[in-house]
Amino acid sequence: MHKSGFVNIIGNPNVGKSTLMNALVGERLSIITSKAQTTRHRILGVVSGDDFQIVYSDTPGILKPAYKLQESMMKFVTGAVSDADVILYVTDTVEQSDRSTDILERIRTSGIPTLVVINKIDLTTPEALEALVERWHGILPEAEIVPVSARERFNIEGLFGKILEVLPEGPAFYPKDTLTDKTLRFFASEIIREKILRTYDKEIPYCCEIEIESYKEEPAIDRIAATIYVSRESQKGIVIGHKGEKLKRVGQLAREDLEKFLDKKVFLQLFVKVSDDWRNNERQLRRFGYELE
Repeated sequence: MHKSGFVNIIGNPNVGKSTLMNALVGERLSIITSKAQTTRHRILGVVSGDDFQIVYSDTPGILKPAYKLQESMMKFVTGAVSDADVILYVTDTVEQSDRSTDILERIRTSGIPTLVVINKIDLTTPEALEALVERWHGILPEAEIVPVSARERFNIEGLFGKILEVLPEGPAFYPKDTLTDKTLRFFASEIIREKILRTYDKEIPYCCEIEIESYKEEPAIDRIAATIYVSRESQKGIVIGHKGEKLKRVGQLAREDLEKFLDKKVFLQLFVKVSDDWRNNERQLRRFGYELE
């Protein structure tokens, strides 16, 4: 008997979805920062065994769209409810939000096996956790509740076992050695974007998009040139910084992470350009790989 299916990870921002995805897959596929809206695309991570294949899908955090970029991000979320074999709805021990009401209703009426994953249980008490479990039993009565700490890797094996239990029988979707459907270019852009999220404050990280202009693989080194697009001319100066110091810092941090990710030397060039209000520009959003109506 071979089990195979799509396990879609859904939840509000800041509940640790990407950390959970990385713990389940065992690789750093989704970027992790403390800021909301970290994940903008749907990222697949494939785990294969002798008698199973799990295709995990990390989606953007649930939000109320304020511009076309966020509308595209929410399309990934709603699509993930309808095409899942198993849904992992991720919450945590402190979350207080009504943004997910519509999505929870979709999950409740979908008939798809659902596991509610309560993350960050290392930050709460047994009594508070017990009350949370009861609360989620009331919200999604058909779902199984699984407490974990993705950061501490507590009960990840238990969650994995629960996923295998409800996974349908079927053939593998991908070759056994497949890790993800994304390219090296995609992960290079995500690593650069993570460093922007960590380096700049306020609105700047959310106004930036990365485009890999060239990616040349050589035996001893990968040579990457990337452009950071911002929405306004004033943001360009902030990203570059005094005498280019900020941009150099982002480049250094990204290069170090890329070298760990690729296990080889990297030469990274970064440029900054203005694309007026790209978050509401349909042509630009399509160019950056976002789905629109």
